Amino acid sequence: MKITCLITDDEPIARAGLRNYIEKIDFLTLVAECEDAVSLNNQLHQSPVDLVFLDIEMPYISGIDLLQSLAHPPKVIFTTAYEQYAIKGYELDVLDYLLKPISFDRFLKSANKARDYFYKKESSTRIDELFIKSDGKYLKLQWNEILLLEGMENYICIHTTTQKHLVHMTMKQVLEQLPEQFIQVHKSSIINMNKISGIEGNLIQLQDLEVSVSRSLKESVLEKILHNKLLKK
Repeated sequence: MKITCLITDDEPIARAGLRNYIEKIDFLTLVAECEDAVSLNNQLHQSPVDLVFLDIEMPYISGIDLLQSLAHPPKVIFTTAYEQYAIKGYELDVLDYLLKPISFDRFLKSANKARDYFYKKESSTRIDELFIKSDGKYLKLQWNEILLLEGMENYICIHTTTQKHLVHMTMKQVLEQLPEQFIQVHKSSIINMNKISGIEGNLIQLQDLEVSVSRSLKESVLEKILHNKLLKK
């Protein structure tokens, strides 16, 4: 597995150091280097990458402000001389936070963390089935036959194209197993975006089912559904 990456830092010496480290790691492929967040924004629109090593305090716009402005950002590892942004990095779900000067040992640990993340993501997209225990029997469900998953305390009701199954598991547990075609539209509802037959107001149709979208999630849900449709074209 190769992870495409990009360096963004306004200090030439810092870019050179990261480039040297990346060249030593066989699963990282450096695509480009940027001097500031504006250049990074242009680069990402031209050729998206898996991972960005991103400095925070740079001219024009900070790395944090740019990251917050992107609708579909790549995964990020912050590389900075300032400790005070660590909490913000956690809020933005960055993979890691490297403090300058960065040793190779610490960089390697961060790179391995990225490899583990992308390996798990790649593995989850390859798996096209879910094993469940329902009515005392183990069953195998294909992702493309699942319409809706409804949370009921410590149980999940799985609606397929032909029947329903009641499974002893929580929403958190099932979310960890689902591929990207599934999206949570309500605190107790997860739908298969590939099975949407229509949208009217805050209701989503899935064959003969209608699912309500939470008001707080409606905007992000519609954006993800549109993005999913564009990817399928």
